[in-house]
Amino acid sequence: MELIKILSTVDHTLLKPESTWEQIRQICDDAMKYHTATVCIPADYVARCKEYMQDKTDKVGVCTVIGFPTGYSTTASKVFEAADAVKNGADEVDMVINIGMLKDGRDEDVLQEINAIKEACAGRVLKVIIETCLLTQEEKIRMCDIVSRSNADFIKTSTGFSTSGATFDDIALMKKYMAPGKGIKAAGGISSLDDAEKFIELGATRLGTSRIVKIVKNEEATGY
Repeated sequence: MELIKILSTVDHTLLKPESTWEQIRQICDDAMKYHTATVCIPADYVARCKEYMQDKTDKVGVCTVIGFPTGYSTTASKVFEAADAVKNGADEVDMVINIGMLKDGRDEDVLQEINAIKEACAGRVLKVIIETCLLTQEEKIRMCDIVSRSNADFIKTSTGFSTSGATFDDIALMKKYMAPGKGIKAAGGISSLDDAEKFIELGATRLGTSRIVKIVKNEEATGY
């Protein structure tokens, strides 16, 4: 698989709580240089990233996260976060589901929350983080059904802040159970170009990672 194809699927990510503007600006520069899909950054930096890249010919999309990383904020607060992110210039929003709500069997409430947040996104792309490492196989399949029935655009494996990130088995499962036309994002722990290529071959249409660009730059591939 051509390197340019792999890079075009990458949400070049920096979500550490100690992230500084200098570090965020660097990933914007790298994303533009290597033509990734987006940069995925904390909400507080969205407006500044948009302003920084607005006059550059190679600018990329700006993605941010809401309800992150636990997902147990109220729906109202997530809706506000999403609307605020869009107001500040976010092109894409990655939300974390309320995992306890799913485990309580409140599937329709999970669906309603996703759709409320999608409405607040005002036409921007919404990805739904289900945190696969905390779910049973049956719960993962239920989430595939919920996201398939929702107005969201993607299902996403992980925040990268829990016990583990994306696995090949989870992407294969999502490919099997997701409705056609919905995107699949593998995120967290993608540590090599071979891994990235396999995730794509299994059905991932987006990769959330900080490591792939580091590998291309011949830097030590640590982090998300």
